[in-house]
Amino acid sequence: MSAVADPIANPSATDDPFASLNPEQRAAVEHDVGADAPRPLLVVAGAGSGKTNTLAHRVARLIQSGADPQRILLLTFSRRAATEMTQRAGGVLHRLFGLKGSQAQVTLPWAGTFHSIGARLLREFAGRIGLDDQFTIHDRGDSEDLMGMVRHEIGLSQTEKRFPLKGTCLSIYSRVVNGREPLDQVLQAFFSWCSEWEAQLKTLFGAYVDAKQEQNVLDYDDLLLFWAEMAADPVLGMELGALFDHVLVDEYQDTNRLQAAIVTGMKPDGRGVMVVGDDAQSIYGFRGATVRNILDFAGQFSQPAQLITLERNYRSTQPILDASNAVICAALERHAKTLWTDKVSSIKPQLVLIPDEAEQARWVCNRILEQRETGMPLKSQAVLFRAASHSAALELELMRRNIPFVKFGGLKFLEAAHIKDVLAVLRFAQNPSGRLAGFRALQLIPGIGQATATRLVEAAGTSSDAAAALEAFPVPARCKADWQAFCDLYRRLRTPGLRWPLDLELARAWYQPHLERLHDDAQVRAADLDQLVALSGGYGNRESFLAEITLDPPEATSDRAGAPLLDEDYVILSTIHSSKGQEWNSVHVLNVVDGCIPSDMATGSQEDIEEERRLLYVAMTRARENLHLVVPNRFFIKQQSSMGDRHVYAARSRFITPVMLKHFEECAWLSADKRELRTPMPDSIRMMVRDRARNAWK
Repeated sequence: MSAVADPIANPSATDDPFASLNPEQRAAVEHDVGADAPRPLLVVAGAGSGKTNTLAHRVARLIQSGADPQRILLLTFSRRAATEMTQRAGGVLHRLFGLKGSQAQVTLPWAGTFHSIGARLLREFAGRIGLDDQFTIHDRGDSEDLMGMVRHEIGLSQTEKRFPLKGTCLSIYSRVVNGREPLDQVLQAFFSWCSEWEAQLKTLFGAYVDAKQEQNVLDYDDLLLFWAEMAADPVLGMELGALFDHVLVDEYQDTNRLQAAIVTGMKPDGRGVMVVGDDAQSIYGFRGATVRNILDFAGQFSQPAQLITLERNYRSTQPILDASNAVICAALERHAKTLWTDKVSSIKPQLVLIPDEAEQARWVCNRILEQRETGMPLKSQAVLFRAASHSAALELELMRRNIPFVKFGGLKFLEAAHIKDVLAVLRFAQNPSGRLAGFRALQLIPGIGQATATRLVEAAGTSSDAAAALEAFPVPARCKADWQAFCDLYRRLRTPGLRWPLDLELARAWYQPHLERLHDDAQVRAADLDQLVALSGGYGNRESFLAEITLDPPEATSDRAGAPLLDEDYVILSTIHSSKGQEWNSVHVLNVVDGCIPSDMATGSQEDIEEERRLLYVAMTRARENLHLVVPNRFFIKQQSSMGDRHVYAARSRFITPVMLKHFEECAWLSADKRELRTPMPDSIRMMVRDRARNAWK
């Protein structure tokens, strides 16, 4: 932190910067402040309860009490979250000490995502754990490609029976690493159709690890795995723990077993550890996250953790909270809490009964336009769904009515070919042993095919002077001019002391003619490259840029699905998973029926069903004022069985039980006369009609 005034020497500030906190938030902020051995603290923060604000005030309070910002480790799940909390902490200190301008800026050098902090620590300890500190980091796509390359090299792409594809293989590998589970158990629980290949997968994973080490590359899983192994080592673990007086973790319900092991390994007694999260919002089991981490946190250390629960909600009206509380109260295991607010309203959430998906799309569009006419901007309205495919009918209806929308879950920034091309050039310059980066970069040159690129990569990776090795390589005559241009670029990129981000600017300029040659929409893609260059200014060197842009990339490219670049207002479409952390005045949740919520693909175990319940809870708690759960009586299933595409009759989601209906306003919509019926069929009659229709269909 830049110079922070002594509170005793500067008593001029009279306002209490913590006055806005409620009693529970303040208890979390003041927990064991000034104690020689602060006890571990678990803050269970309900949806909309001011979690980020509480964590930021805690950081400021620690600094006010004399904690060294250089010895505070703040772990988040996005770089944006770390930046936001750092800025908020600076604002609190500004009010506390009356600082101005740059004096109020807080610098928390150890604030960031698990993966970015892990990458930094691995570089610092590289020599002691057998790593070369010039390692490069593979993103998910590169990791899949390397897995596929190894899969082919050891002959698993030539099996007579169906062997898992590279993406599936990487998913299995990641699940084993992050979940700390044996391969046979992972296969049985999550990839049962792959169980017959257990022996071959073990061989493949061993070869994949060898390939990474030979090429001096790490994947996402390695960043956590190496860190966890360091933390588990008696000597290194003690050294790591001694670096930090305070370890604060945001969104703890989203951690996997490896991340929990990192925290407990560094601080086995829990001294100075504070985690914040909500077990009711643990919805990323498919990524390896486990709700057990937050449910079992209190007993993980040599001294029990103190528990503080934040129940006051600052987002939603009380009727929305009543319905949401009812849904989550049915969970089999949880940290008990009841959300409440002083936002009084007489408007209950709606449970909207719709004949089918087409009518669902029309009703949602009607409602969106009605609310717009009352003064609610489109941006304040969101439509949420369990899977991206569930919005297909709605997207068509929105386009037909000329209602602009943005759908979150489009093409990710690092998945775009032009972004991957430029980054491959930089990665190959940073690490000549990285086969995938070199293989991709070299094939951008007209006339260089796979065979030539393979030989070039081998030459660069085995030479002490990679640039000289490339220049000396005999390439086909038809590509000599383009080849010389690349060699000139590569030698400059390998020159020590090159001023960053000149590296990226040189690569960008070299790539421009190739962009125009390869892509018809070069102008649109060029805007993404401009964004990449603009982002580069926030990093100190090429090494940190390549690491951070891989670990925490921008969300999407400029050609996001449905992005209304010229519209002043637009509706938000989002999967429920992508909506976490967001909020809107009005929220519509599509397909609140069994088979969608819960998904028919996620009912294999009680744990899966409980996560689906939490998913519905997350969707409901995104709403500030209006919540609509839409229940189509019939929806379309595409190629889910030998019977092919078909319509099926649906029952209301099992998570909305009859006893919960008192918290909703039930309404049915009949498109024939466009009337809304405020007195729907009794639940028992509706179920009888559904059963008769289902039997007739059979």
